[in-house]
Amino acid sequence: MRLARAGLKRAVAAGDRSAAEVILSLPSEAERMPLGELLMSQRRWGRARCRRLLLPLELQENKLLGSLTERQRGLLARMLEAKVDERSCVLAAAS
Repeated sequence: MRLARAGLKRAVAAGDRSAAEVILSLPSEAERMPLGELLMSQRRWGRARCRRLLLPLELQENKLLGSLTERQRGLLARMLEAKVDERSCVLAAAS
């Protein structure tokens, strides 16, 4: 299980899978993964950015992905996708 979870985090870090996709599909290796661990596996995501995203949803970083409700997973995935879209727009404007 640890190897599968490490592979999942590597795929997220490499950009092969998005964190939002993992949250929505919830593969078996991610069910017992803390939310903060998944979020911080993304490039340029640390503890502060993770907390800033979770604060409005009233979620803790140590909450397990498998214990999130459908509603929480949907909200979190939408917020993550919005962050990615926002960052893409900023990068495009800077070019």
